[in-house]
Amino acid sequence: TVAFGWYAGVAGMINILHGLGLRLLALGHHTPFMHLGGAHNYPSSSAAKAAIASIGREIQYGLMPECLGPLVFVFTGSGNVSQGAQNVFKNLPMQMVSPKELPDVVKSGEHRRVYATVVRRQDYLERIEGGGFDADEYQNYPERYHSTFADKIAPYTSVLVNGVFWAPGQPRLLTVGDAKSLLQKHSYAHPTVGVPNLPHRLLAIADISADPNGSIEFMRECTSLDNMFVMYNPDKDDSGVGNFADDGVLIMSIDNLPAQLPREATDFFGDQLRSSVPVLANADWSVPFADVNLLPIVKGAIITFGGKLTPAYEYIADLRKEKSSLKQQLGVGHSTKQKVVLFGSGFVARPLLEHLTKLNDVSVHVASAIPAEAERLIQGLRNCSFEQVNATDADAVSKVVEGRDLIISVLPAPLHPKVATACLEHKINFLTASYTSPEMHAFDEAARERGLTFLNEVGLDPGIDHFLAMECIDDVHAKGGQIESFISWCGGLPAPEDSDNPLRYKFSWSPYAVLTNVLRPAAFWEGGQNVEIPEGSLLTAAEKMDFMPGFALEGIPNRDSRRYRVPYGIESAHTVKRGTLRYQGYVNAMTGLLKIGLINTEPHPRLQEDSAPLQWCDLMAMLVAQTDVRETNLRSSILRIVGGDEQKLRAMEDLGLLSDDPVALKGSPVAALCDKLAGMLVYGPGERDIVVLRHSFGIKWPSGKDETRNISMVLYGERNGQSAMAMTVGITTAFAAKLMLNGAIQRRGVILPFTSDIYSPILADLNKVGIFSVTKSIYH
Repeated sequence: TVAFGWYAGVAGMINILHGLGLRLLALGHHTPFMHLGGAHNYPSSSAAKAAIASIGREIQYGLMPECLGPLVFVFTGSGNVSQGAQNVFKNLPMQMVSPKELPDVVKSGEHRRVYATVVRRQDYLERIEGGGFDADEYQNYPERYHSTFADKIAPYTSVLVNGVFWAPGQPRLLTVGDAKSLLQKHSYAHPTVGVPNLPHRLLAIADISADPNGSIEFMRECTSLDNMFVMYNPDKDDSGVGNFADDGVLIMSIDNLPAQLPREATDFFGDQLRSSVPVLANADWSVPFADVNLLPIVKGAIITFGGKLTPAYEYIADLRKEKSSLKQQLGVGHSTKQKVVLFGSGFVARPLLEHLTKLNDVSVHVASAIPAEAERLIQGLRNCSFEQVNATDADAVSKVVEGRDLIISVLPAPLHPKVATACLEHKINFLTASYTSPEMHAFDEAARERGLTFLNEVGLDPGIDHFLAMECIDDVHAKGGQIESFISWCGGLPAPEDSDNPLRYKFSWSPYAVLTNVLRPAAFWEGGQNVEIPEGSLLTAAEKMDFMPGFALEGIPNRDSRRYRVPYGIESAHTVKRGTLRYQGYVNAMTGLLKIGLINTEPHPRLQEDSAPLQWCDLMAMLVAQTDVRETNLRSSILRIVGGDEQKLRAMEDLGLLSDDPVALKGSPVAALCDKLAGMLVYGPGERDIVVLRHSFGIKWPSGKDETRNISMVLYGERNGQSAMAMTVGITTAFAAKLMLNGAIQRRGVILPFTSDIYSPILADLNKVGIFSVTKSIYH
C-alpha cells in the first residue's frame, strides 16, 4: 500500500515543536523553539530540518531555561508515522532512552539536550489478571488488557507524539480521567526565584493518528491547518482555540498533515505510482487475481477484486465479525445510549430532562409515584420513558435501578437513602442536588469499596453557591492570598412585581420544606466566635440586607455554616456564614405564624383524617385558647400573643386564616397551613420568580493589601416557562450528570462538588446557557 504516513509524521513533528515554543512562551519562558514555524512555513522538509538543527545548537549552548528541567518526548508506535516524526526529531541534540529509564531522566537529565523514548504495546499494555503481555492474545482478546501508560509513561512526558492505531474494545492510551490526574496544577515544579513555574509536566500532544475519541479519549475533534492547536482543559473537559497560557494541555491533531508539504508528498506518491501506470494499463483483469501480473507494491494495494476481498485483506471480514460481536457484547448493536433513571417528577425535573436528553447518547427513564405527572413531564422530549414507582418500595426501586448507568434523584431528601441502597446493591453511580444528610454520608465507605461515586449538593443552594465559592477560594490560595471572611446569601423569590402577598413569597419548591425550615437550628462562625441558633429561634437571627439596594431583602442563617470551613479550606477565616434571602416582611409574618402555633409539626387531635370538619377561624381560636370565635375577640387574642403587632395580624387575615374556609385535615397545624398556602402562594400565568445569590469574601494578600470580593448572580425565570429555581437546580444537576456519564469524575464515595474537576466544567456549561455571575472587588 502506498501511504503518506511518513510525511504525516514529518509535518506533525515540525508542528508540535512550533506549538511547544508558543506554549512555553505563553507560560513565561523564552526558548529556542519559539523561532520555529509550522510545517507549511518551509519550502521543504529539508528546510524545516535545517531550522530545527539550528535551534538544536542553541539548546546545546545552554539557551534552554534550566528551570524547565529535562524535556522528554514520547513516541508511540513504530510505523511510518512514528518513523517520520523521529526523523525530524533527530535533528535536535537528543538522547534515546528506554521507557524504564524515564524516571531517572526526569530526575537528573541535562537541559542542554532533549530526551526521547519509543513506546511499544508491550511497554504499557498489561494483562488485567496476572500481568504480562502476549501479542497474539491481545490481538484476539484486547478486553483482557488495560493500559498503564498514564501511570508508567505519561508522568515523565513533556511532549507526546502519538501514531498508534486504536479500535473499539481496546484500552485507550489516555482517558479523560487520566488527563485530570496528569494535568493537576502545580504538580510539576522546578522552582527558581523570579521564574514562572510550569503547571504540570505534560505540555503538548501531537496526535498524528488524528482519531477523534480514539486512543486519546479527550481528543474529540481534529484541528485544522488554519487553527493547528487547541487547549484541552481537563477541569472543564473541553477543548478550544484560545490563549496558549490557558489551563490544560496543547493538542495538535490535523488529519491532512501531508498537505503542509504538498510538493514532497505528491512527488513521493507520484514516484511510487509512475512506474506502475503502464503495468496497470496493460494488465489482463479477466484472469484470476493470483495470475494478474502487477508489481508487488501495486498488487499489495488492491483490496477487492471481482467483488471479493483479496487474500491480503481477507482479515477485514474477520474484523467485521469481531466488531459485530463486540457491539453485541457492549449492547451497541441495539443501542449505544447510556441509560439514566430519574426518580421524581417535581419542580426541577423538566429543565433537568431537557438538557440531559440533548446528549445524543443518553436515554432517561422517569420513575415517579404520579404517572400523570411523569407523562406530562416527558411530553415532547426524545429518548424518554416513564413508569409508576413508589420510592418506598425497595423491590420496585431495585428493579428500576438494575442495569442502568446513572441514577438521579430529585425526590424529597428523606427518600434518597432508599434509592442509594439500590444503587449500592447494583453498583450504579448516584446523583442528587440535595444536602448530604447523615444517612447519605453513611454510604461513603461502602460506595468507595465498590468503586462508586455518590455526588451530592449540585443544585443552586447547595450547588452553584459551592462552585462560585470554591472557584474564588482556589484562585486566592493559588496566588498566595488568605480568606479572612466568607459570607454567602442565596434565595429563590417571586420577581418584585409578583411579590404582592403577606409573605412576599411564592412556592417554587416544596411548600412543607419552606415552612418547616424556620424550625431548624443554625450555626455559624462570626468575628472569631461560634454562634449557635437553637431550634425554633431561627427567625430571631434575621438581618436586613443592603448589598443590592434595588431589592428590599432580609437574610436568615441557613443550617450549620461551620461544616464548610474545613472542606472549603478556610479554617483560619474569622467569619463563615451562609444564609437564605427573603423580601423584608417575610420574617415578621412568619414570626407571627410561629408564635400562634401554626408552624408546628406535632399531630393535632382536631386535624386527623377522621375528625369533624373544621374552619380556619375555629382552628385559630383553638391555637390561641380562645373559646369565643367572634372576629373581634379572636383578633384581640392573636394581637396579645404577637405583642400587639398589627402587621402580623394583617398578614394572617390576608392569608384567610381568620375566615370560615374549611381546614384540610392533614394531621398537624403546619401540614394544614401548607395545604392552605400551596393553593394561594403559587405563580399565576405570566408571573415569574428570581434567584439572587451573593458571596462576599474578605481577602488578605501577601503584599498587605486587603480585598473585598463580591460575587453576585441574579437570574429571572421565564414568563409562562421554567422558573429560575427549576433552571438553576435542574440544569446544574443535568450538567453534573453529564460529567458522571463521561467518566470525568474520578473520586469515589459520597462526595461534594468542592474540586475544580467538578465545579469548573459545570460553571462553564452554565455560562453557555446564560446562568452566570458578576464579580466586583474593592481594595483597601
